[in-house]
Amino acid sequence: MKRQLAALSLGALFLLATPAQAAVLTLNGQTLDAGWAPIYENTTFVSLRSLLQELRPEASIWWEDGQAKARSGELTIAAQPGDKALICNDKRVELTQSIRLEEGRTLVPIRPLANLLGLEVNWNAATGEVALSTPTDEHDELYWLSRIISAESQGECWEGKIAVGNVVLNRVKSPDFPNTIYGVIFDERWGGQFEPVRNGTVYREPTQESVRAAMACLEGENTVGDSLYFLAPELTDNHWTMENRTYVTTIGAHWFYR
Repeated sequence: MKRQLAALSLGALFLLATPAQAAVLTLNGQTLDAGWAPIYENTTFVSLRSLLQELRPEASIWWEDGQAKARSGELTIAAQPGDKALICNDKRVELTQSIRLEEGRTLVPIRPLANLLGLEVNWNAATGEVALSTPTDEHDELYWLSRIISAESQGECWEGKIAVGNVVLNRVKSPDFPNTIYGVIFDERWGGQFEPVRNGTVYREPTQESVRAAMACLEGENTVGDSLYFLAPELTDNHWTMENRTYVTTIGAHWFYR
């Protein structure tokens, strides 16, 4: 009973803020029937259930322990009204605004949810359209490479950003790692290869400099040769790489090895 009262109170609180408008959702140019998409404080929200049912009809969606939960293949998502993060595969993906509960619908900011589903998001202020798009194979490489560079090299110089991208691309070429950028980034061996995958920051929108660095890497720019590993010794207690691989160079906080 207390849980039900809390949910009702939370829903009533959110209803006090009426959105000025609602957005139109499209996918690859076609209008989506994903229900009401209200805009609060310049952020478009969408029903978790409605969007998943439209994009992934096979997804399982249910309510449990005060959370809306969904599963599609290996992807699981949990959204708790009032929380400022989605839980994706047991990792927190931070949001700029809290998840809302309105008229029995769990509303979440559309951009991070769409990113979790592998979609790009563009906003057209003139038409009020949120345009979702499926990346092409070529663009998919840029999509994920820019995100891992951004998440791993915040505060690093241009050469350091290039170096992170080089390691990912060197692994794609190596027979010891998966042969795609996505596969390398989400390689789960040894507990996962990259901290941003474990903590969810890989899903955040990349900085523009990181996008440019990813493009430069894909065009051949290289600052660390054939390096396959990097670490920041001051930020980790796991020094296996330092003890077992050949040192190449240091750029910023990262040490690189092959």
